[in-house]
Amino acid sequence: MEDLWFASASEIARRITGRSVTAVEVAEAFLKHIAVHDRLLNSFLNVMTDQALDAAQRVDDALRAGRPPGPLAGVPVAVKDLIDIAGMPTTAGAHRRFHTMAHEDAPVVTRLRDAGAIIVGKTGLHEFAYGVTNANPHAGSVRNPWDRSRTPGGSSGGSAAAVAAGFCAAALGSDTGGSIRIPASLCGITGLKPTYGTVPTSGVVPLSWALDHLGPLTRTASDAGLLFSVLAAIPRPAEEIGRGIAGLRIGIPRHFFWEELDPEVEAACRQAVGTLAAQGAAVLDVVIPHAQDAGAAATLILSVEAAAYHERRLREHGEAFGEDVRAKLDRGLFVSAVDYILAQRARAFLTREFIQTLRGIDVLVTPTTITPAAPLEGSDQTASSLAMSQEYTRFTYPFNLTGLPALSVPCGFTAQGLPIGLQIAGRPRDEATVLRVGHTYQQVTEWHLRRPTLD
Repeated sequence: MEDLWFASASEIARRITGRSVTAVEVAEAFLKHIAVHDRLLNSFLNVMTDQALDAAQRVDDALRAGRPPGPLAGVPVAVKDLIDIAGMPTTAGAHRRFHTMAHEDAPVVTRLRDAGAIIVGKTGLHEFAYGVTNANPHAGSVRNPWDRSRTPGGSSGGSAAAVAAGFCAAALGSDTGGSIRIPASLCGITGLKPTYGTVPTSGVVPLSWALDHLGPLTRTASDAGLLFSVLAAIPRPAEEIGRGIAGLRIGIPRHFFWEELDPEVEAACRQAVGTLAAQGAAVLDVVIPHAQDAGAAATLILSVEAAAYHERRLREHGEAFGEDVRAKLDRGLFVSAVDYILAQRARAFLTREFIQTLRGIDVLVTPTTITPAAPLEGSDQTASSLAMSQEYTRFTYPFNLTGLPALSVPCGFTAQGLPIGLQIAGRPRDEATVLRVGHTYQQVTEWHLRRPTLD
């Protein structure tokens, strides 16, 4: 069964529906893997052993009765622990004072269950999803499977580490400033932030109502498409994804998005663009004149909305927050209404500018992050946490601000063995083309097939 730990979600579902293996056998294999190896990574906050085995049994019973089990039949999936699962605590990676007990599933969890997925547990995150390091003073830090002394990225670091380590075939994450794509890049997996509003966010602890997105972390772009179709309740764009990219126009925004890069990141991403060109895509230089302003506008909007959500907690139990998160929330309390409105106007302006650029091309391609995974040591200090947030969100924030779909796929490794990610972004609600580019790239490369060593 160990061969399934790193199998794709679609392959696991095929084997279960083909009756070559049972859903219970698959669940048992993944749960054993978690029990033996997650002590090294701390990717899970709660493992749902009994619930997972019961759900797997229901999938097997459905198959024996001739009932369709769903497109994710028996696929082990993890859920970031700010998403409600009935009967489970929602911790948001926070102090126990702020934990709540969920009485019903979030809509995305209901959709996963209806599709036959087996939820194996809830994953760790940066406190209240407000940071990129996953250094957490309450639940302990999640560690990168490729180098346990380094950050997995965040805030969905537990979800990314769990997929990369083979603890599940897919996981749910949230993305407010890059929190799916950054850990996907640093952990060597695939992560999709869909178009704003396509996946429901109710039943989820918010960070910023204007910027929050939910999406999947998977091994492949094809699996990301499968999970996205379930989460968004739309038909799977399978035929579109497999069409190839001959004739597609890929825009390279060299200003801002390709500046100040780590040399190894730049080399890997440039090579990836060459690979896409070799598959028949036209590569064009484009300019997005005000792209550099996106981060400041997004940061301000996020800080105000996060402070608004947590205002009562800050007032009554401010001492229960971690130092770095408290500093960010305090900052949001002192932003003027004028500045918030100006940031929202900048958001509208930049959204128009990005969409105008995409009228002449099909997708934008950039590095996902400036650098690979940084050391965890010291990343819990407020100054370091703030600096890392600014650095790692540089290329991801613009697509939260504009709400455009964006995908990160593995495109190489550094000399130290650290993963590098390539970001592909597209027009509103055109996840199919974004996934098509990612899938085509993965058809002719093997970066997404590499596995970390856990022993």
